Amino acid sequence: MIFNTIMVQLDVDSPAGPRTAYALELARRFEATLIGFAAADAYVFVPGDDGGMAAAEIMRQRLTEIEDRLKILKEEFLAVVGDEASWREEIGDPTRLVAMHARAADLIVTGAPASGVAGDHHRVVDTGALVLSAGRPVLIAADGLAPLDPKKVVVAWKDSREARRAVIDALPFLTGAQDVLVATVEEQNRRDARESVGDVVRFLMRHGVKARSEVLGVGHADVCETVTELARGMGAELVVAGGYGHSRVREWAFGGMTRSLLKQGSVNRLFSN
Repeated sequence: MIFNTIMVQLDVDSPAGPRTAYALELARRFEATLIGFAAADAYVFVPGDDGGMAAAEIMRQRLTEIEDRLKILKEEFLAVVGDEASWREEIGDPTRLVAMHARAADLIVTGAPASGVAGDHHRVVDTGALVLSAGRPVLIAADGLAPLDPKKVVVAWKDSREARRAVIDALPFLTGAQDVLVATVEEQNRRDARESVGDVVRFLMRHGVKARSEVLGVGHADVCETVTELARGMGAELVVAGGYGHSRVREWAFGGMTRSLLKQGSVNRLFSN
């Protein structure tokens, strides 16, 4: 697994510069092509049969406003990357569209939206839904957007398809790290847990990764908090995890670990599903 192409998702209501610079550093490190992507939806809800003309005018105004913002974002993006990247934009559901365009990239980079629009999924990406629908690893940047070159990494291991996928997808980061801790919580019995993480550590070591393991006792009920504390204690810059959940039309349900880690803006998180 290598990152030949990285796509950075930009929010229509946030400056493009900080997240673009973060993604550009990654692209340069991996000698990857960078793609900038932004989208927003000019959706207007009109109850009943009334207000059609008013809704059409509101829609026109919103469409113009989004087009103006996308033009500004493109200019800001290109001012940072110069000739090192390409640009894509669309009008529509940003989560659905970035998941669709994920076909062009090995890695999707996103982050926390501006606080004032965090819940408006016509203008910002639903990161949980993106993790479950992109078919690509999704890197959610830490809130500070400090350049990411992780020397210490925590792999939140659970013996599942999603976690196996995450370990493979994270290899470009893991092979460059100095210390990778594969941590799991004892669910059935300690012997099975040790055997499971032992296999993962041996697998990683065969790929040149400096890996070790830790099995946490069943008393650790809040797995996310435990993983976050492990990451904080060892000074890890990245947490790797499987993204667990399923879709029901527009409703997304997550396992507690995924839901909690999505909110942990203090650390970079790489999810695969």
